[in-house]
Order: sequence, then C-alpha cells, then structure tokens
Amino acid sequence: MNPVEQHILNQIEPYQSIMLYMRFVVFKTLPTIEEKYSYKIPFFNIHKKPLLYLNILKGTDYVDIAFVQGVLLEKKYPELKNHANRKQVRSLQVKSLEDFDELRFTQLLKDAALLLGNSKRVWFI
Repeated sequence: MNPVEQHILNQIEPYQSIMLYMRFVVFKTLPTIEEKYSYKIPFFNIHKKPLLYLNILKGTDYVDIAFVQGVLLEKKYPELKNHANRKQVRSLQVKSLEDFDELRFTQLLKDAALLLGNSKRVWFI
C-alpha cells in the first residue's frame, strides 16, 4: 500500500469515503495524473506540477479539495472557497457525497489541468 492510500485509510468517516471517492474521480478524469505524498497529505500532480491536494483542516467538518492555481478558476467556479485568506489556493469543501456534483467537479478538474499545462509556473503570486 502506498503512502497516499495509507493516509486515506487512516481517516475517520465520512472523510475516508469522501477522499477515496475524490481520488477515484481524479484518476478517472485525468488518467495521466501522478499521485504524491507530500507535507503529510495526498497531492495530485500533472506535468510535474501540483494541481490539487486533499486535506482535512483542523477545526473543520469537511474535506478540503484544494486547487493550487484556484484563484484563476474562481470566476468560472464560484463554489471555490478561500479558506484563511490564501493568496492562490482555492478549494471545494466537501462535507458529504450526497451533495457533491461529480459532473461539475470533473469539468473543474479538466479546466484546472488545462490551465496548469499552459502555465510556465505553479506559484505565480
């Protein structure tokens, strides 16, 4: 078992189920994505650049699906949140799978991957 799988399986419910499902959707949508375990959380990289990561922030009741260049996507995807005034990262905050819109998420993934693929840098602010 790789470190990302171990990390996800160590989570309590409902976080474990949400993270497993998000991981499945990410791989289904972007089959060439690379999974890494960095900073003690799962990262998903495309073109050797971080696209998104999954995290559970202390004091919250959701899985934070954080897009590294999310600030560039928030106009088209207003559901992206800016937790704690992050300069560049924006995230989806998923509390349950019942309210989750998979089609919208897959489109967001494709747009984010295209944006990152066309970008010369990951961090621009």
